[in-house]
Amino acid sequence: MKVIGKKTPRVDGVALATGKPVFTDDVSVADTVFIKILRSPHAHAKIVEIDKSEAMGISGVVTILTHEDFPAHYYTTAGQGYPEPSPRDTRILDSTVRFVGDEVAIVAAETNEIAEKSIEKIIVKYEILPANFEMEKATESSSLHPESGKTGIYNTQKNMASHLEAEIGDAEKAFSESEHIFEGTYSTPFVQHAQIEPHITLTWLDENGRLNVRTATQVPFHVRRIVAEVTNFPISKIRVIKPRIGGGFGGKQEILTETLCSAITLKTGRPARLELTREEEFYATRSRHPQKISLKIGLDENQKITAMTANILENCGAYGPHALTVMSVTAQKLFSIYKMQNFKVVGNAVYTNLPIAAAYRGYGAPQAFFALESLMDEIATELGICPIEFRKKNLFELGDELPIMRALGEGREGFKAFVNSNGLAECMEKGRKLIGWDEFQQSDKNSPIQRGIGVATSAQGSGIAGIDMASAFIKMNEDGSFNLLVGATDLGTGSDTALAQIAAEVLCVAVEKIIVYSSDTDLTPFDTGAYASSTTYVSGGAVKKAAEKVIEQILEQGQKFLNLENVKIENEFVIAETGDKISFKDLCTKSFYTENQMQIMAEASNMSFDSPQPFNATFAIVEVDTETGFVTVGKIVSITDAGKIINPQMSEGQVEGSIPQSLGMVLSEFMTFDENGKMTNTNFDDYHIFTSLDMPEIIVDFVETDEPTAPFGAKAVAEIPINAPAPAVVNAIFNACGVRIRNLPITPEKVMKKKI
Repeated sequence: MKVIGKKTPRVDGVALATGKPVFTDDVSVADTVFIKILRSPHAHAKIVEIDKSEAMGISGVVTILTHEDFPAHYYTTAGQGYPEPSPRDTRILDSTVRFVGDEVAIVAAETNEIAEKSIEKIIVKYEILPANFEMEKATESSSLHPESGKTGIYNTQKNMASHLEAEIGDAEKAFSESEHIFEGTYSTPFVQHAQIEPHITLTWLDENGRLNVRTATQVPFHVRRIVAEVTNFPISKIRVIKPRIGGGFGGKQEILTETLCSAITLKTGRPARLELTREEEFYATRSRHPQKISLKIGLDENQKITAMTANILENCGAYGPHALTVMSVTAQKLFSIYKMQNFKVVGNAVYTNLPIAAAYRGYGAPQAFFALESLMDEIATELGICPIEFRKKNLFELGDELPIMRALGEGREGFKAFVNSNGLAECMEKGRKLIGWDEFQQSDKNSPIQRGIGVATSAQGSGIAGIDMASAFIKMNEDGSFNLLVGATDLGTGSDTALAQIAAEVLCVAVEKIIVYSSDTDLTPFDTGAYASSTTYVSGGAVKKAAEKVIEQILEQGQKFLNLENVKIENEFVIAETGDKISFKDLCTKSFYTENQMQIMAEASNMSFDSPQPFNATFAIVEVDTETGFVTVGKIVSITDAGKIINPQMSEGQVEGSIPQSLGMVLSEFMTFDENGKMTNTNFDDYHIFTSLDMPEIIVDFVETDEPTAPFGAKAVAEIPINAPAPAVVNAIFNACGVRIRNLPITPEKVMKKKI
């Protein structure tokens, strides 16, 4: 292939590198009003009265909206397929607040400063209600969502947003016949996305009275649908524009600022701008779901897994966007690497009076693999066998069915799925060599600094089987270039470039001849959005189909213009066996202006009932200071099977970007709250993400496989590398000093307590 697999520069690289105005906030509109939000100081309370008279009296205040200005319509903020599997438990503004930071009122003013001043003058009388901050106590606490009109909540009285169960075979019978049984319970905390660009939206009415929404989002078409629903404004009169995004990681899969800005613009007729502060980003947007996972694994005399059961308890926070689907992914991934005939999983997602959890890169899989890969390591240690060989012995093989996919879908019934490509064993072997596993030397036992080595594996998916859909449109220009219009959302991942490469490969041109337009609901065709690792597989499939239709038209036109049947394409020419040829440029120009007149163009849609799994093996070397409990990660080796790699440079960037997020979850990142449920570490001084000073040596490599259901054999690469670094570090810490920690994050205090 001439384009696929090459280190192709990003199509937006020059604009980004030279600081061109490409982001949401790089555009301003005259006569804009600025929005600030009054947020609840209480974790749970009923709003008895709101007095906004003094606030409205401040010069420059344009309008103030409260729950009294909106009907009691419930929806979900989750940008997911329709009908959404999440509970519809949210109002644009509600008469009850359910966490510290919940929205109480929207102020629009001539400046941000005036809006902030006005907020201070709004007087709210609250009736304080009981609050619960522990997911273990949720089912026994008072109901957070007793109001009628809400739908999709599994059990309102017990605060259960969602519930799942799946079973294949007879796990209990298999346990009774197992040679060995192992159990463990593992937990993960709230973790924030910490993307550099905050949530920001600009809305305005154009000359035709249509609502324009320019916003940092991963899901422009879901934004359009939900804004239309919440504001009762026609979809036909809404245009959503997604410019470049300064980081999303799932946090911008929510519809948060768009509904508020739209409501103000429709109320005032003026453009409206809302940018969340960094503090608001921490407590008022979204985070990763805390989970507690209890596992039980049975083995036969040959160390083959006979059965596994899992119990998942998930903390949604105050509302339930993604409650069911994140938990479903956790359940799926627990049973997606190791082959077994008997398993059962039960999961409950519960409400608490804490900030809302939702989509975050990996989407339930990091929690799953922290638990599973920790227990797999514990088993290997207990049995005295090599943790790599133990894992390899239990892997799915090519052609095997993944029974969990049949038993459990992501919000819908599952589909039959098979392992058509699996390079995980090779990933482990390549990583074993690159980390120096067999040559690794333990530290002197008398040294306070102990070194350890660990391994973990993981899987992910490529889109949501039977749900995600994408479409693409391609047209040819007189100079032989092509316009590629896709609804797919590039959120810094480089998907515009990858899709241009796919189109260029099919159309037999250089990437520079592909002009990409993406994520404008007026101009580009539908796409469910950038989530679930779907873009390369699902959107790329649509681009490939559309390009194949275009190439057929080029060949047909070439046959007509050359008056010959046997033609081929080479170096942007249609060439006949006789040697006669016509260039792409001349062919398109003639198609426009002379005989056989037509626009060479085509569209295609793509949906798949498959979701092929990428795989990853991650190795870690750590140092543990046994006198302080401080852990330093010295080296990470990450080897990924993502099928055929479309763009090696961008794929390497995806892996390198995911590693610090996983290391943060295991060692330094966690949201803390006071006794009243208020988050206390709402800045980058107190919330510690990994920086360049903290990063270990990183080695990234790939094992290429050929996925037969994918465009050019390519599987997803965006999320898979975030899953395994955390358990690899946990396992390396145990290898270093014998301390096994099952609840993240691993702090020096926990290491010392376990050590003692």
